[in-house]
Amino acid sequence: MTLIENTAVRHSQATRTMVLWCPDWPVRALAQFEGIPVEERIALVEHGVVFACSASARAEGVRRGQRIREAQAACVDLMAFDYDPALDYRSFEPVALAVEELMPGVQLLRPGMCALAARGPARYYGGERAAAGVLLTALVGLGVEDARITVADGRFAAEQLARMPGETGIRIVEAGGSPQFLADHPIEAVGDSNLSMLLRRLGLTTLGSFAALDFRDVRARFGETGVYAHTLASGRDVRRVVPRLPPQLRDIEVAFEPPLDRVDQITFAFRTAAERFVDELTSALLVCTSIRVELHTDNGLVHDRGWGHPRWFSANDVLDRIRWQVQGRTGAGAGALTSAISRVRVLPEGLDSIGNYETGLWGSTPDDRIHHGLSRVQSLLGHGAVMTAVIAGGRGVVERQVMIPWGDPRGGAGDEHPWPGSIPLPAPSTVFEKPRAVTVQGHDGGPVDVTDRGSLTCVPALFAVSDAGAGVGRVAGAGGMGGGAAHGGGAGGGLAAVERQQPIAAWAGPWPVYERWWDQAVARSFHRFQVVDASGTAWLLALHEHGWWAEARYD
Repeated sequence: MTLIENTAVRHSQATRTMVLWCPDWPVRALAQFEGIPVEERIALVEHGVVFACSASARAEGVRRGQRIREAQAACVDLMAFDYDPALDYRSFEPVALAVEELMPGVQLLRPGMCALAARGPARYYGGERAAAGVLLTALVGLGVEDARITVADGRFAAEQLARMPGETGIRIVEAGGSPQFLADHPIEAVGDSNLSMLLRRLGLTTLGSFAALDFRDVRARFGETGVYAHTLASGRDVRRVVPRLPPQLRDIEVAFEPPLDRVDQITFAFRTAAERFVDELTSALLVCTSIRVELHTDNGLVHDRGWGHPRWFSANDVLDRIRWQVQGRTGAGAGALTSAISRVRVLPEGLDSIGNYETGLWGSTPDDRIHHGLSRVQSLLGHGAVMTAVIAGGRGVVERQVMIPWGDPRGGAGDEHPWPGSIPLPAPSTVFEKPRAVTVQGHDGGPVDVTDRGSLTCVPALFAVSDAGAGVGRVAGAGGMGGGAAHGGGAGGGLAAVERQQPIAAWAGPWPVYERWWDQAVARSFHRFQVVDASGTAWLLALHEHGWWAEARYD
């Protein structure tokens, strides 16, 4: 017999479970956040379909899972918002905390619904209905007046009881009555769309008809998935309520009296707390990979910033981040400190198991030594003294190279977003920090240009690279194209020093680039080409304002 069968045999009676459900909680959370009445016609959209909608929207024909255009066609004044799951969890947390103060052992099923074992509250408050009444009164005090509290044998039956249409309030199925209560529910209630579709085709349209089958036949035909669904349909839900464990607060805070205005004083006063912070994490077999430092000033302002680490934070690393943040806030800039610091708080934002960062069998690796050396340079010269390159988003090759301080998180550079018109793969291996001036000419030695209609004035035939190096500076909005004295063999331009011209073996283009046309200060418009010279070297070229420039080379 399988584990599910053994459990079902041992527990002929499922555990009495109490379920709290607040209907349309995502809509309620959004309405409270946006400051609009919950009675409005509201729909939350996720991936182009309706995730949740208000009661007034449902009255107009809007349904969950409906495409947003169909929903807007059914309800012309529908207010559509993007679904934010984080908002749901944040808004439901006060409700969960209020329930835990009255009845410990709460399991959060989803925002708007939680479960707890009914035996303890029933014995304490004098019955299941009395315990549900106490809970309902507390929710009304929080402004949740349409909550439903149900009690049944097992979590599955209690959830189905809560979702039945009708008035809000308290609903209870007597002990042992869950199989009879579930018998008339449609087979789709099992939650598995493929299984429910197959069962309906076989003529099993209700949970009762499915529960009447022998579980051995169900196992032979539908496997373990069918046995589990059969257990739920039979009213023998053996799932236990698993109380959530509140996360332990591991942030550290040090107050200064009187407030301090010197960096060395602040870091010295915080050293003991930083060491205790790291020791507590080590005792819990955890390491911290990112922190947030809050600087509270004497005049009530708060300066906060997140800090990452390529490996994990030690006590000295925490002190270095505090020192760098204080140093970055001193001076006369817009974010400068206007008074002394009265309190410093460090919050761990990223925690990981210490087992993922254990030292190797033969000691530290070369990466460890490199990191310690670079961190030492940072501690002496400042946070921005050591930079590392990351790939960011963009259409050009130069703008995709971003330098960030060593230890900062590498994510969030925008590389995951689509960039229409970007340089296709394979990417060039050599990217010039400043574009190099080149000449591109036709067979007759005349300059090659692009007309306003996007056509070439002549076929590119000759190519040469200036040995004077990079272009002179950058022109704002020109996408890094060189400017000034040097021009690249365009219409009327010449080069002071040019290598011997080579025939062009192959070329492709032009590809027009029009970016940020709405902002004249940074707008740019040019054409890109790819050429292969006689030696077989491929180049990425740009034609900007009748001048030719080499952005990169395919080595």
